Amino acid sequence: MDGMENTSLLDAYKPAQIAHLIETAGVSKAKLPARQMLVLAILAGVFIGFGAAAYTMVMTGVDAGYGPARLVGGVVFSLGLILVVVGGAELFTGNALMVMATVDRRISVQMLLRNWGVVYFGNFIGGAGLALAFGFSGLLDMPMGAAAISIADAKAALPVTEAIVRGILCNALVCLAIWLSFAARTVAGKILGILWPISAFVLLGLEHSVANMYFFPQGWAAGAQISVHAACTNLIAVTVGNTIGGGLGVALAYRFAYLGPKDGAG
Repeated sequence: MDGMENTSLLDAYKPAQIAHLIETAGVSKAKLPARQMLVLAILAGVFIGFGAAAYTMVMTGVDAGYGPARLVGGVVFSLGLILVVVGGAELFTGNALMVMATVDRRISVQMLLRNWGVVYFGNFIGGAGLALAFGFSGLLDMPMGAAAISIADAKAALPVTEAIVRGILCNALVCLAIWLSFAARTVAGKILGILWPISAFVLLGLEHSVANMYFFPQGWAAGAQISVHAACTNLIAVTVGNTIGGGLGVALAYRFAYLGPKDGAG
């Protein structure tokens, strides 16, 4: 990566440099000890949960279906990924970009799946644990509780096909947000790179698996009558979509666009 440290007029890494940075980061993520990986994953679940809780409060008392309130909700929801990227944590949806390192044989499929499994489990612990804490906090009493129930009900009612497609589109934007954050050399630049793609996915009503790990337990804590089967069905469908959108969409597209076939020779 010759010239990686040379700044451009825009003080940002070029796309080809970003691809190398993300691939190298994927190798580092895959080599993390399981205990450290799990702790960082739990933190990421909590961070995304805080963003989801803030979104719930913004949606309290307004029509959550459309309008400017959803944009404001998207802006505050961005807090979650900002904490993950700037604070340092392991997020399943963002780790879909590790597919780049796998394709180039810098990590094995086994290492990729190990990371995804541990991180997914840790994200769930963090998100569900934070929802439980909010349940005991009293903040989910009316009217915020009504918004929490409404959000969870809407997600549980999504047909499987729609949940998968919304998951694909969502994680395309999430991974693009992470891609843009790698372009930036400053914390402010990383935050700005994250803000608009994440705000867009929330505004558009797309589906994020780790956020749903918080939204469903939050709904239950507020009194939602959603079956575990309905919640799990949504979570599985959205997870499949997120994996496709981030791993097969953004990661592979950028890998073949900027790393070239010679880098995949092993």
